[in-house]
Amino acid sequence: MEKSIITTGKTLDLAIEAALKQLGLDRDSVSVEIIENAKSGFLGFGAQPAKVKVTYEAPEEETGPAPALSSASRSKPKKYTPPVPMNPAPAPKPAASETRPTEKKPQPERRSEPRKASEKKPQPERRPQKPAAPKQPKPTPVPVEYTPAAPGSTEEKIEVFIKGLLEHMGSDAVPHAVKTGDDNYSVDLVGENLGMLIGRRGDTLDAIQHLTNYVVNRDANKHARVSVDAEHYRQKREESLQRLAAKVAGKVVKYRRNVTLEPMNAYERHVIHAALQDTPGVTTYSTGTEPNRRIVVAYSRDKFVPSQDNYEDEE
Repeated sequence: MEKSIITTGKTLDLAIEAALKQLGLDRDSVSVEIIENAKSGFLGFGAQPAKVKVTYEAPEEETGPAPALSSASRSKPKKYTPPVPMNPAPAPKPAASETRPTEKKPQPERRSEPRKASEKKPQPERRPQKPAAPKQPKPTPVPVEYTPAAPGSTEEKIEVFIKGLLEHMGSDAVPHAVKTGDDNYSVDLVGENLGMLIGRRGDTLDAIQHLTNYVVNRDANKHARVSVDAEHYRQKREESLQRLAAKVAGKVVKYRRNVTLEPMNAYERHVIHAALQDTPGVTTYSTGTEPNRRIVVAYSRDKFVPSQDNYEDEE
């Protein structure tokens, strides 16, 4: 069952953060709809806070019907209780003869005879217990083997730069670069405490990727495209954005009104456009300037409307 709350803040990020703190959820578990943008006003007059609507999935509460009273219990008459007199008469005292204790007759002693062996109750047979199966140790994860980069190759240049960058950041993670296509390279960061390298919604990971692309293509004749990932964050984020796109598209078609999403980078906007490009009754386009560029999911009566934004053009 879907529920939603409306929160406000000086900025959109503060309004979203207030809603997440109130619900106790993370950003990937909710969908955000911008109702009003923040307005600074003139000399402090006419300022308005940002207002957002946050929708989340809430478990359904099971409520049973109230027990119905039978007709007999409803029509049962009350018992009549006689009124108590104001000055009740004292009860008569018992006679002296009546207060004497009665003598108890001696009862014959009962001898307990031992039961015969044949009269003993039969006891149930005890089945032999099966020996417990020995606990099997948990399988240890198999480490992924990476082939070392060839000396003088682009992969080696990428690994050397990222390794030095991570050392300055105080991280012991190790980068492994692999060529995935023509001038396309994928880098996987392996190690512990990779959350600090991912950052909030992948901001730190995007910064590492941007610096790596700049260094690799600075003196190169061909433009190489480097993608940096850690703990499969890119794949998880992409699946979360696809679920968000499907949920927002359903609301747009149902209520026939546009929904503006929160600011996203070029890659995340590309995922939303690609997820909804074949959805009937829905079209998407981008609005605003970086870093506050947003996607608008709009209602369209046409069966199919191609996406109006291109990921490669935004870069």
